[in-house]
Amino acid sequence: MSLRSQLLKGILEGCILSIIQKETVYGYELSQKLQQYGLNDVSEGSIYPILLRLQKEGLIKGEMRASPSGPKRKYYHLTASGENALCEIQEEWINIQNPVDKLLNRSFYDER
Repeated sequence: MSLRSQLLKGILEGCILSIIQKETVYGYELSQKLQQYGLNDVSEGSIYPILLRLQKEGLIKGEMRASPSGPKRKYYHLTASGENALCEIQEEWINIQNPVDKLLNRSFYDER
């Protein structure tokens, strides 16, 4: 597993919740949205297990709807618990991002 894949695995759940918060989406559409944001290496095969887990945890809810073309699709939206979880992820990301940015951008060495 590449370093990028390992890093992404830790934050992908938050990225998925963030997209679903903005709009109700189905699995393939979610994959497309992640690619639009530059996460081209996220496969559909990695998205569906996360969606299933988020649904089991009560953070998202899936609902079958008619599709303009083809069979019905399962659309996902956030629950109140999902909103809370996303807020926690966003807060923790900020708490982690700042010190990591300092360390990796070598400002740590500048302070010495």
